[in-house]
Amino acid sequence: MKKKTDIHHRWVAWSEEDQVYIGRCRDLFLGGVHGDDPIKVARQLQSTIDEWEEDHRSSGRALPSARVKPMMEVA
Repeated sequence: MKKKTDIHHRWVAWSEEDQVYIGRCRDLFLGGVHGDDPIKVARQLQSTIDEWEEDHRSSGRALPSARVKPMMEVA
């Protein structure tokens, strides 16, 4: 099932400073989720995004447009 938030870029990356994986979706919220297993972090991030979307839908607030675009090439 396609969700309205599917257009928003999300990523999970290792943080040397924190020694955990960090999951973020900057278009939707500034915070993130973290943990030792990247798969679990990705699932937790999606769950957080789903809760965030439901909160916006139930309160009648519009979702922000997608601003972060993944790069196709790195110079």
